[in-house]
Amino acid sequence: MDMTPFLATSTFIDSDSPQVIAFANQTITGAVDTDDAILRLFYTIRDTIIYDPYVNFADPMNYRASGVLATSRGFCIGKAALLAASARAIGVPARVGYADVRNHLTSPRLYEKFKTNTFLWHSYTELHLSGRWVKATPAFDRVLCDRLGLKPLEFDGATDSLLQPFDQVGRQHMEYLRDRGTFADVPFGLITADFLANYPSLMSGGGLAGDFQSEAVAQPEEKTE
Repeated sequence: MDMTPFLATSTFIDSDSPQVIAFANQTITGAVDTDDAILRLFYTIRDTIIYDPYVNFADPMNYRASGVLATSRGFCIGKAALLAASARAIGVPARVGYADVRNHLTSPRLYEKFKTNTFLWHSYTELHLSGRWVKATPAFDRVLCDRLGLKPLEFDGATDSLLQPFDQVGRQHMEYLRDRGTFADVPFGLITADFLANYPSLMSGGGLAGDFQSEAVAQPEEKTE
């Protein structure tokens, strides 16, 4: 496979951004090898970039690696793009993948906007390590996981790291419904067209005001669709 597209900078995985390059280089300082460097990037992005779905879903900056880095917060698509861009910045091929999921942990206000607990285009990163592609999901930060009773998602560089089906007390958390495949860059047009068709109220108003980290809860089973 030609790795050129997965090493090159792109519109949303902007690995040539000076800010992304500086972040990546600072984060991997002292790393003993490539695997160590990638793990440092994963955990730093997972825990220091706050998971926040209250961002403006119509704003392309919330899908772009440098944009997410600038605000230190983002939802799954932007955080996956940042991990991919940071990996490319240190010479590791990376791409972004997507799936439709049913998420049983959200906030009442976000549920009211979505009118469903099915979320389209949930994103993760695929990294080419030791000759194969490995999935990594840096979406939910440790602080949010601790509050919701979730075990933070770990990544060892060798095993696919996808969101947990259950929380620590056995409540259903995440179900994967449809695999949308992988892309060399964030397919912004496809994503926002689907969001506009399925979540029109979420695509207007510039995002939700408030603090998702303090409002997030487990949704009751009767809201499952």
